[in-house]
Amino acid sequence: MKTILELSRVKKEFPIGGGLFRRPTGAVRAVDDVSLAVHEGETVGLVGESGCGKSTLGRLALRLLPVTEGRVAFEGRDITRLPESELRPVRRRMQIVFQDPMSALDPRMTVEEAVAEGLFAHRLVTTKAEARERVAALLGKVGLRADQLGRYPHELSGGQRQRVVIARALAVEPRFVVCDEPVAALDVSIQAQIVNLLSDLSEELGLAYLFVAHDLSVVRFMSDRVAVMYLGRIVEIAEADALYDAALHPYTQALLSAVPVPDPTQRDRPRVVLGGDVPSPSAPPPGCTFHPRCPIAEKGLCDRERPPLVELRPKHAVACHKAQP
Repeated sequence: MKTILELSRVKKEFPIGGGLFRRPTGAVRAVDDVSLAVHEGETVGLVGESGCGKSTLGRLALRLLPVTEGRVAFEGRDITRLPESELRPVRRRMQIVFQDPMSALDPRMTVEEAVAEGLFAHRLVTTKAEARERVAALLGKVGLRADQLGRYPHELSGGQRQRVVIARALAVEPRFVVCDEPVAALDVSIQAQIVNLLSDLSEELGLAYLFVAHDLSVVRFMSDRVAVMYLGRIVEIAEADALYDAALHPYTQALLSAVPVPDPTQRDRPRVVLGGDVPSPSAPPPGCTFHPRCPIAEKGLCDRERPPLVELRPKHAVACHKAQP
């Protein structure tokens, strides 16, 4: 299967301000030595607690943020330090669906103007009549009516606004889309509709997704493979069913044990409760960053040596000294 996106040992640090003359006094390492590949037509889920670096990684993949170290390759081409003039045509083939559709849309632009903006920017249409025809077809594809072309974001429901954001992303015919918590800001009743829409569009158009979310049930439904992040690092990655049925990392096991079930008495896995809080990314602990909260950490090993991400089962890699295949 051909790789469409490849991240190689990517790091991203944000300086901490303050001190004399506002000089940086430290740095937050939001993404710490992450390598990840997404193949054509594949959906890779990215899960973890808030602040673990999921959204930052998605923005690094699209070059919306510059990397501190490492390499980002799209369709086999290194785009890590590509100048903006050369990056512009690449951006047409990689898009993003943001978490909050209200913030993602300009309140002064109609639905038609918002969706058509990318068409004109990339010169895919030349006239307003041609743009309107394309936009109307896109709205139909995402489940909206053509008579909503002239509406403004505040005149739409949350689900409708997210459909407009999806239509805008699809307008320029991308091959890879980052979905950054695309249903987190929506009512539960609407979430399933948007998730089903994204799944159908992936199958119909052959899109590859990096699907960032904290809802593990949604991620399992959407994803072919799932990567679990903790404090800026990927600690486990596997095919979705393998990871959900037999997770190897204690952090992944804790996340899965917290997934709500209709009948708690029928829970098929023991509840794992982690102690303590997530350490600060500006001062991560030595060794395995998870060891202060880990129920199986070994003193003298886990608190000193950082575990590499290694494949313990076929297509199932984990960063843990104590994990058993």
